[in-house]
Amino acid sequence: MPTDNSFAIIDQAAWEDLVARFDGRMWAVARAFGLSAADAADAVQGAWLRLVENADAIRDPGRIGAWLVTTTRHEAARLSRRARGEVASDLDVPDTALPDPTAAVVVDADFGRQVWRRLDLLGEPCRSLIRLYVLHPEARYAQIAVRLDLPVGSIGPTRARCMARLRALVEEEAR
Repeated sequence: MPTDNSFAIIDQAAWEDLVARFDGRMWAVARAFGLSAADAADAVQGAWLRLVENADAIRDPGRIGAWLVTTTRHEAARLSRRARGEVASDLDVPDTALPDPTAAVVVDADFGRQVWRRLDLLGEPCRSLIRLYVLHPEARYAQIAVRLDLPVGSIGPTRARCMARLRALVEEEAR
């Protein structure tokens, strides 16, 4: 049933596809800012809200993913600054128009591909542990422990060691 509500513009199946395709990446971007789970959820929700608000301005649907990630990054940065008590400036307000991806998005995408390639070089349980952490940041240690058949108490230290190895691999490639 058509309404004048902007939510009616977005087809439910298309919306679910967008969420399935990009929500995990958006969460990973938000959590990369060191936000709490609640603030990361606010950043992701804020990015989805911006998409709904600007749905009628979409010129290139193939670039929605890059736009969502960039918008999540802006939202997360704003929340991170607020959590640190920094005062927002005019430059902190993200442009709400759906822009073409900038060079920064391309660089971020290249870096992301580099990290995922290096992740594939790690053995188990590192590969699965990091993937679970990135794609499901809301997962609790107990859930991850069951999924990977590891003791709950080893999840944090194992993740720290795995991230150090991944970081070293990425830095090695950068040299």
